[in-house]
Amino acid sequence: MKNDKYNKIRIVMVNTTEPGNIGAAARAMKNMALTRLYLVNPSNYPSATATARASGADDVLFNAKVCGTLEEALDGVSLVIGASARQRRIKWRQLDVVESCSEIDDITQNNQEVAVVFGTEKSGLSNEELDLCQVLMTIPGNPEYFSLNVASAIQVFAYQNFIYSREDSFDNDSAKRANFESMEVFYDHLSQVLEHIEYFEDKRPKELLMRRLRRFFSKAEVEEDELGILRGILRNIKPYKKQQGGK
Repeated sequence: MKNDKYNKIRIVMVNTTEPGNIGAAARAMKNMALTRLYLVNPSNYPSATATARASGADDVLFNAKVCGTLEEALDGVSLVIGASARQRRIKWRQLDVVESCSEIDDITQNNQEVAVVFGTEKSGLSNEELDLCQVLMTIPGNPEYFSLNVASAIQVFAYQNFIYSREDSFDNDSAKRANFESMEVFYDHLSQVLEHIEYFEDKRPKELLMRRLRRFFSKAEVEEDELGILRGILRNIKPYKKQQGGK
């Protein structure tokens, strides 16, 4: 996938203690087209555990930049977003993950870089680290239990950013719908078949039942190919007899 916006986003992990989380984060990033990983004072890294958890995203790990300070990891970026699950006494500007991705899109569209910073597994980012951020990003969750692993938080962000930035879309164009004339012939044929099998009766009068069937097939938005299948079924029950002066 070619999208320069992804190359303008850094994922920064600060003081990560579990190397497996670094590998899992690399895997999450690569799945969502992010490749720029910055590690500030990581413990036990490089690590075979990190490589194993990366599960094929070895290139993201290999190209990860290890920094001695958070300031070093943020050098050259125009927007710093700090991820935090906790409300803070000091009121940083706060956005949820969706709003943050909108902000990121605005910055990267202008060819500027963004860093999204994630703290330690136990305590997240310190207030001093958040002082270096312009925005505090939260991931909404269950207020009665919210314990999101740092690699999982990166996955949530990476996915949301991918969805926000994607330029392709699903091809939901439907086939050609059956036109009015074809549908009228179908209704006439259906009526003939129902008469042939003696389906109409006092409790099921023809006029009322055909009206309901029209409503049913109108809501179904029948396509030409589908109508051909229905007409084939009806022909096997009773061949269509064109009405005089009609359809």
